[in-house]
Amino acid sequence: MTFWAVVVLGIVQGLTEFLPVSSSGHLVLLSRLFGVEDSLFVSIILHLATLLSVVIALRKEVWQIVRHPFGELSKKLVVATLPTCLIVLLLYPLVTEAFEGGALPICFMTTAVLLFVTELLQKKSPRYSQTSQRNISYKQALVMGIGQGLATFPGISRSGTTICSGVLAGGERENVAKFSFLMSIPVILLSMALEIFKLATGAAFPQVDIPGLILAFLLAFVIGLLSVKAMIRLTQNLSFKWFSAYLVALAVLSFLI
Repeated sequence: MTFWAVVVLGIVQGLTEFLPVSSSGHLVLLSRLFGVEDSLFVSIILHLATLLSVVIALRKEVWQIVRHPFGELSKKLVVATLPTCLIVLLLYPLVTEAFEGGALPICFMTTAVLLFVTELLQKKSPRYSQTSQRNISYKQALVMGIGQGLATFPGISRSGTTICSGVLAGGERENVAKFSFLMSIPVILLSMALEIFKLATGAAFPQVDIPGLILAFLLAFVIGLLSVKAMIRLTQNLSFKWFSAYLVALAVLSFLI
């Protein structure tokens, strides 16, 4: 993967990771447009950069988890992470194959429909915003964890799926968004550990321009930090319909190339 190709991927990762549009799907689509082989390793490295953005943006919540590893928030993260890991293990061969890009149209369209339906149900049922809990419940954490597992496929937005799942389960948007971003921390760390294990046990190291990957990492981190703060601030009044329309266009584009 060339210097400029990986740098562009880093910029796109920072811009899209915290929007409900699937950063992984964008990385796979751009890799196809550039005519380069997509690398799950590169995707995980760039996700690690945006993970650091989450840690800094939500440092109070992260510090709470560190100080109270058996506290309520930590337990709810475990409840959310377990179904994610189980689903990923069951679907791992399909997920790996999906990174070749063949399923992008379906996955982008799936996210588009989910966002549209969530927006429609919220407008028709004000109770979602009026009686929602200020704290994530264990039920909501479980539902969001299942959604996160299914969102492992590129094109199915992790943030979009988890936020929609939490909202439809009765959560308050801003609170659900914060928990959604916190949920990404253990999953990305586990994915990173898996990739390191594969490399340590003899897997071929991907052909990537290292200086470009370092710059891409830094760009993804800085842009991601700005994006996560904006997303948390805007989530409460953000309309999903525009993202839905954008994803429909991406589904068509990915089908044509």
